[in-house]
Amino acid sequence: MFSSLKIRNYRLFFLGQVVSNTGTWMQRIAQDWLVLSLTGSSAAVGITTALQFLPMLLFGLYGGVLVDRLPKRPTLLVTQLAMAVTGLALAFLTLSGHVQVWHVYLAAFAVGLATVVDNPARQSFVSEMVGPGQLQNAVSLNSANFQSARLVGPAVAGLLITGVGTGWAFLFNGLSFVAPIAGLLLMRARELHVVERAPRGKGQLREGLQYVARRPELIWPIVLVGFIGTFGFNFPVWLSAYADDIFHAGAGAYSLFNALMALGSLAGALLAARRGTARLRVLIAAAVAFGALEVVASAAPSLWLFSLLMVPIGIFGLTVNVTANTSVQMATDPAMRGRVMALFMMVFMGGTPLGAPLVGWITDAYGARVGFALGGLISLAAATTIGLILARIGGLRLSLGWNHGHPHVRFVPKEQREEELAPAA
Repeated sequence: MFSSLKIRNYRLFFLGQVVSNTGTWMQRIAQDWLVLSLTGSSAAVGITTALQFLPMLLFGLYGGVLVDRLPKRPTLLVTQLAMAVTGLALAFLTLSGHVQVWHVYLAAFAVGLATVVDNPARQSFVSEMVGPGQLQNAVSLNSANFQSARLVGPAVAGLLITGVGTGWAFLFNGLSFVAPIAGLLLMRARELHVVERAPRGKGQLREGLQYVARRPELIWPIVLVGFIGTFGFNFPVWLSAYADDIFHAGAGAYSLFNALMALGSLAGALLAARRGTARLRVLIAAAVAFGALEVVASAAPSLWLFSLLMVPIGIFGLTVNVTANTSVQMATDPAMRGRVMALFMMVFMGGTPLGAPLVGWITDAYGARVGFALGGLISLAAATTIGLILARIGGLRLSLGWNHGHPHVRFVPKEQREEELAPAA
């Protein structure tokens, strides 16, 4: 489960990200709650989320082209420093009492600009640290790292917000970038796996898109995470509305929801690290379960039942993310990985600027339950449709039968299905 941590460079990277990711989650919770406090509007929270992910939608593919051309470690040093400065600036404005909602909007957009390059660089740098043999394990541990921080960060942020104010959460986030920057500086360049960088040239963006379009094993997982990222992952909008409007429980409940979802996500990441392979059938099954659970949770009558449902939602949501991420990376040539992963992250994260304001408006107009249920239904429909498309492309048929007195449903190759239906000689 933890085999890639034996590699020194990856271990330094992993430890730095533990600290930085905790700060990032603290800022996300504080940011959402600050906007809600300043405006009283779920739509404003949606706008904040949209501004943070809008640069990925606009410039994500160009970020991937840059990442394929540039050395990854120096690139990450620049992006991590930029995000540190943004967090410290927001902390100063909040602690000094001068913060306004447009400051938060601007900070969210600035972080989004840095993320355009930082995300594909971090995703593709993993293979340079660990090599292809440990890639699945390292990607899964990265997700476990992120979700561990998601478990700790919101809990600490909730204590800080209720105790001393949101500004201290922003300050911690700004200072937390010292850890990953130090880790990158301490790495041994000679132990990195050499990957040939793409030379400057015309048509590289188009080349990346054509590369993905020709491969069903790449395009359909990316389309699926696009639907789920756009409509199923708008938790800042929904969970703040459930905490404030449905259960009237305040910032503590909002932190609790996020922490429990992170607990489930951590379990999902560790299971993915142990599983060792990324199968498309696991991706589809997890996406179906994720959408169905959101629909169920939307109708939860009590705070505690809603809270408990956050755990399996976290498990299946993380399984979708890790399985899609790993399957796409493993199916991509190293020289194209920056562009392909930029497209993956652009679709997954960049769809949020399209979905978040719409979901925020529906939540304000019709209530949090309707908004949450709609997101789950769209995710469920997308997973089912793409699962059927992949089955058809793979030459599979649905097989219904009985096994030891129980119904058995599975996909089998067409030839096997035809043998089952053929009359006995």
